[in-house]
Amino acid sequence: QVQLVESGGGLVQPGGSLRLSCAASVSIFSTIAMGWYRQGPGKQRELIAQITSGGRTNYADSVKGRFTISRDNAESTLYLQMNSLKPEDTAVYYCNTRPALPSWGQGTQVTVSS
Repeated sequence: QVQLVESGGGLVQPGGSLRLSCAASVSIFSTIAMGWYRQGPGKQRELIAQITSGGRTNYADSVKGRFTISRDNAESTLYLQMNSLKPEDTAVYYCNTRPALPSWGQGTQVTVSS
């Protein structure tokens, strides 16, 4: 059973940065595509960034140029570097495979506010 544990969220001012981490307990981590998703207040969960097993990345337009997804296959860890944060980035952030598995971690709250 796959376990996904997100961390690194918090309260940050507009324009600030955060780095999220996702520890994945999956033996085949290095062979699967992964993604970061988020769910803002009153909104549906959305995919914002994804990375293939080979390191190819893709981003939603809303975060392109500001967020960077990366992975450490040796540590089975996924990262999301978030720069130039905006209030509309406020959400609970989740990691999951691509496509997503039915079960989700608890996520990590990111709040962008002055």
